[in-house]
Order: sequence, then C-alpha cells, then structure tokens
Amino acid sequence: MSTPIRFFYRGAVQEVSNVSPTQTVLQHLREDLHCTGTKEGCAEGDCGACTVVIGSLENGQLEMKAVNSCIQFTPTLDGKALFTVEDLAQGSQLHPVQQALVECHGSQCGFCTPGFAMSLWGMYLKKDEQGSSECPSRREIDDTLSGNLCRCTGYRPIIDAARRMTELPRVDFDREALANTLRGLQHEAGTVYIAQGQTFHAPRTVDELVAARAAHPQAVLLAGSTDVGLWVTKQMRELTDIIYLGHVEELKSVRQQDDMLEIGAGVTLNDAYAAICARYPELSELWQRFASLPIRNAGTLGGNVANGSPIGDSMPWLIALGASIVLRGPNGERELALEDFYLGYQQKDLQPGEFVQALRIPLPRANIAFRTYKLAKRFDQDISAVCAAFAVELDGGIVKEARIAFGGMAATPKRAALAEAALNGRAWDETAMKEAMAALAKDYAPLSDMRASNNYRMQGAQNLLRRFWLETRLDNPLPAEALNVFAQLSA
Repeated sequence: MSTPIRFFYRGAVQEVSNVSPTQTVLQHLREDLHCTGTKEGCAEGDCGACTVVIGSLENGQLEMKAVNSCIQFTPTLDGKALFTVEDLAQGSQLHPVQQALVECHGSQCGFCTPGFAMSLWGMYLKKDEQGSSECPSRREIDDTLSGNLCRCTGYRPIIDAARRMTELPRVDFDREALANTLRGLQHEAGTVYIAQGQTFHAPRTVDELVAARAAHPQAVLLAGSTDVGLWVTKQMRELTDIIYLGHVEELKSVRQQDDMLEIGAGVTLNDAYAAICARYPELSELWQRFASLPIRNAGTLGGNVANGSPIGDSMPWLIALGASIVLRGPNGERELALEDFYLGYQQKDLQPGEFVQALRIPLPRANIAFRTYKLAKRFDQDISAVCAAFAVELDGGIVKEARIAFGGMAATPKRAALAEAALNGRAWDETAMKEAMAALAKDYAPLSDMRASNNYRMQGAQNLLRRFWLETRLDNPLPAEALNVFAQLSA
C-alpha cells in the first residue's frame, strides 16, 4: 500500500499521492502548488535561484536549513516543512530580509533575488536561534551566500542587506509551534510511496534499511540527492526503485569513542565537518570551500564517500588520517580501511546488500603534522583540480610515518606510496621533501580535462607537498605572512 506524502506548507498540511517519486520540489512548487517565486536557473544546485528552507525534526529537535529545491525529490518532504519566498512577508509587511534588500538595492533583474532572500532568511533564523542580534561577519555572509549567484549587482548591495537586516525590528519565528506540527506528521515505521510505476522506500531504522536493501538490491540509495538529483535533471535517467536514507536516525549520530570519532553515513556534510573541525581545525578552510552551504546542508559525508568520485574533497584527508569505513549488510557490519574501499573508477568493495553505515576517524595524536589543500579556479563552490592531504608523524625530527593522499590525480582517491616511502625513516628536511616531490611523478599519471592539464596537476601536487613542508618544518617554519601570500598563489 502506498503512503501519501504529507508536509507542512503555507500554514497547512499538504498531502500528495500522485506525483512521480523523482519529481523535484521545485517542479512541485511551480507546477502543482503554483507558487512561482522560487526560480529554476541551473537545475543542478549551483546557482541558488531555487533556494528554499526545509524544517525537519532531527533527534526530536527542529532544524531549519536552506537547500536547493531543484535537486530534491518531492517525497523527501514527507514529515517536514517547506518554506519559500512567499512565506516571508506578513500581509503587506515585508520581512526584515526583504526590507533590507529593498533599502540596499540588492535586487536588479530580480530573478536570483528569491534565492538570496531565502539564504539570508536561513541565516536570520540561525541568529535568532542563537539569541544573537549581532551583525554577521563578512565570512558568515560569504558562507551563507556561497550557493547564490547574481549576474547584476556585483554582490555588494546584497552583502550590505545581510548586515542591514539585523538592524531592523526583529520578527519572531515560532519554532515550537512548527515542531509540534511536525511531530504529528512522523511515522513510527518505514513507509513506501508508489506512483507512476516508481517506488520510494523510506525506512526508519537500520534494520528496516537492511531489509529494504536485501529485497531491492538494484534500488538507488538516496541520501542528500546532491548527486542523484542530477541523474534525473541532467541525465534524464528513469529511477524505478529508490531507498531513501534521510529518515534513519541511527545513521545521523556523531559520537566519540575511545580514540575514534564515528560519524554516521546520514550526517550532513555541514554537521560532519563541524564535528571534525572541532578536532582538526586544519580542515576549516576546506570546510568553507566544500561546495556551497545549501549543498552541505543536504549532502552527507557518507554519500560523498560512497560516491567515491576521484575529485571528491573528503576522501584525501580521510585517507591521510587513516579513517575506516563501516559497511552494513545482511551479514552484519564490516569495517575496512577507506583506501581499500576503492577498487577502480566508480568501483567499490561492496558486497550484495551492503551500504555505508559510518566512518571512523582517528582523533588527533601528538607529533602529527596535518594539512589539507585545494586547488580550484574559484575559492567558493568549485570542483577541485587537485585536493591534497598530508599527515606526517614525527619522532625527534624523524618521519615515523607519512600518509599522503590526493584527489584529482588518479581514477580513485589514492595514497602516494612512493612519496611516503621517500619520507619514512628520514629527517624531515628539504632533501627528503625534494625526493618525495620527485616520487610523486611515479605515484600518479594525472589526466588533462576542463579543470586542469596533467602538467598543472603534477606541478600543483608537488608544490603542495613543498608548501606542507614549509609550514611544518622544524628548524625554521615559514612565517604566517609568507604563508598567506603562498596560499593566495596556490588557490
């Protein structure tokens, strides 16, 4: 029996029972609900014109997050609340976000403006939840707007509006009332939604997920939809069976046990990076540069790892830190080193019925020098040409163990075995570093594509190793002002 999709929108519970499981939230808004404030610009989660805010209960607490509606499927709204630009104004009274955009001339052609307004509203709600009335910092603003593109304004008026909105009289948001409404929409057990010859399974527990996976081994596993959504909107693929992981609370846990940090496969990228950066602040810049905030709000670390793209930004540093992956299937749990999970391009060590359950990351240890770097054409929201991660354990100035991993240099995220061998047991000095740089040319044979040539990738990888040594050398580390210049040249 098919269970209808029920979600809260415009002050009422909406019930949907006849749309395709792969219909996007944007299509449902514009074509079925006739709310056309939300726009389609790219249909791939890049431009932000389609930004909406989703309210959901996570471990019983309300979370409000800006996401791209153009790549989210309508059944993922079940049990949640949807907010669009139509929700901001109260009658003729503009919300402070809208009023600030008006006063600061933050809109010209207006096509992108609803998306900017919703991203700003997401930040407004976050500030309100924190009880803060302070003007957001420039970094907060840039991060909030990292997923919104505008061809007209040059962004300055929009940034001005982000500051101005905090100066206007506050407008309260009744979080508890919404949470109570959503509690009435929750299901105790997994559901199945069937329409137009397609099936959308939504298990609630790991055991239900194991059973669904065993019964439907060819079904597509859907988490944040930041990749699968493009299969539909760009590749026009027909997905017959989908198993949605977004309601499995057990996959959303973050816990520290002994000397490991375990992150469930369903934890969003933003929440996962927040937990990891609290232990490894060296990852903070990569966190900021990893896609846009709406993508990080939707996508999951487990999905990023399971996808296994050779240009994915999470795998190099996870491999360098010695992370392991926990797989779950009909025969129980299985754990292996993450670097052993990738067998070839888009090939993984997954047995029938298995899925990614969690990642286990070693906690920081003494005498470990760790850095990660990203080379891309843009600072924000760009795919890496090269992503590098280095973790070197030193003992009295001698390299006890070096772990070096790169993305963008091979068909899979891969360790630099020869470069590591050139460093292990050696003094952490310039001679060893240069030998390791030369060894990288034997570790990898990078390809040329639209992002970079093979020569650029190799030279960039070697220079990043040199940068890592300059930042961590024991005798005379590069001063901070020089590192900043180096960072600008490498970005």
